[in-house]
Amino acid sequence: MALAVTLLSLGAMVLQYRLVEARLMAAQQSLLTADLNGLAALYDQRRIIALRQAIDTRATAATEGEMLLLMDRNGAALAGTRKDWPAPLAPAGDTFTSQGVVEFTEDRTRWLAVARELPGGFPLLVARSLQPVDDTLSALRRGIFALLGALLLAGSLVGWLAARSVMQRINRINTLADRVAEGQLDARLPGPRSDDEFGLLETHVHAMLDRIENLNRATHRLSDTIAHELRTPLNRMLQKLSRIEGQDDLTADLKAEMRQAIRMFDSLLDISRAEADQGTGGGLVPVDLSATAAEVWDLYDALAEDKGLVTEARITPGLHILGDRNLIAQVLSNLLDNAIKYCSPGDHLTLTLSPDTDRILMRVADTGPGLPDDLKPEAFDRFTRAERDRATPGHGLGLAFVRAIAARHGARLTVPPCEKGFALEIRWPRLQQSD
Repeated sequence: MALAVTLLSLGAMVLQYRLVEARLMAAQQSLLTADLNGLAALYDQRRIIALRQAIDTRATAATEGEMLLLMDRNGAALAGTRKDWPAPLAPAGDTFTSQGVVEFTEDRTRWLAVARELPGGFPLLVARSLQPVDDTLSALRRGIFALLGALLLAGSLVGWLAARSVMQRINRINTLADRVAEGQLDARLPGPRSDDEFGLLETHVHAMLDRIENLNRATHRLSDTIAHELRTPLNRMLQKLSRIEGQDDLTADLKAEMRQAIRMFDSLLDISRAEADQGTGGGLVPVDLSATAAEVWDLYDALAEDKGLVTEARITPGLHILGDRNLIAQVLSNLLDNAIKYCSPGDHLTLTLSPDTDRILMRVADTGPGLPDDLKPEAFDRFTRAERDRATPGHGLGLAFVRAIAARHGARLTVPPCEKGFALEIRWPRLQQSD
């Protein structure tokens, strides 16, 4: 907008400059024409002698910016401020057979000349220097450039202030979006809202967040209620099954199924609790992530080797985060258990823990069957399982639990592409150790 206003102003100033230039030139031409006509009228009334006397008188008092010249039929000067016809002009007999106006340059000075041939063959020239006009136009150009510079400076300043104000309001909304992305669904913009478009946008964003928070709360409440209500009757059934005699195989199968269902409800409750604690930061303490990862790896490394997997752990020591040690151990246990469960003998299982700028990268990768492409967008949803894995024990809650714990700690969860198998990366916020 500032550039458009500046360009429009520049166009107006150029137009004004051209109009002033045209008016000044027209005024000079009018004065010269009147002067020439007056001398021609004197010639008509009192002939050549009176004209020569008048021109000599004027030549005596003429300034440097005035040129007069009267010549005879043979091209010799009869009177005036100079003895010869201006070199830039053609011979008088060829050019000034009738009245004409010519602009020429002599000695780096511009002149405007009006000439005519008087009756009897006497060329008459009257010219004025255009230096005053050039000085006026030069001053006008300097004024235009100064005004243009002021407009550019003012436009830049106004544009910068406007852009700064807009960016501050955009950053205000972006900050809210970042907080919501980190799991703080109750985050809102502080202070009163303005009556412009940004205020309307903030109102819509707040209404959207209120709706999402209500729906999310209702979903969690329903999930928690179902889990709580079903755990109790399942536990009572388990106790009653222990009293049945004579059908040990049947009761054992029923007990296993019911314990699996109870574990599923326990997992749902764990996920709900983790999601409810997102963004609060409560209960988090400094944790040696390197030591925790090493301990969990030692537990599962033996299980992986028993199944015939090729294992490798690259753990950088001394990496600390602010977190819940038990939850972190559950995340890593979940990932390693899933990898061992779905991999076949000969597959590779790798755990990497290393610094990554201001975060700590934890990567668990395997060369097992991986996750089907059509399920990757839903990998972290609850109860997501591939059809080929229906026969394998599980409920599809593992990655949902991992995502909830990662969000609880402000960690970033990504599934990087890999040629074979499955890989998961968690970037934990690094705890800055004081010296």
